[in-house]
Amino acid sequence: MSTEKDIASFREKLEAVSEWPSLYMFKFIVEAEKQDQIKVIFENHEVIVKPSSKGKYVSLTIKMLANSAEQIIEKYLETNKVKGVIAL
Repeated sequence: MSTEKDIASFREKLEAVSEWPSLYMFKFIVEAEKQDQIKVIFENHEVIVKPSSKGKYVSLTIKMLANSAEQIIEKYLETNKVKGVIAL
């Protein structure tokens, strides 16, 4: 999410399909050595780590009970600060 327009569009989609609180699943791919940076952002949430075949990358699946679309957007904006992270 790079622009205000993208964020507003994502917020509208979340609001259209969700009732709050709602269980939301995040998925990221990141270099293995950077996974702790993502885990810190999602402290106290379940994080499932799956390494790539060569171990250079990991996929992270995180389940979070969100109270609003804004909470989800804030997490995406925080993770976006980690260099090289790919949000799926």
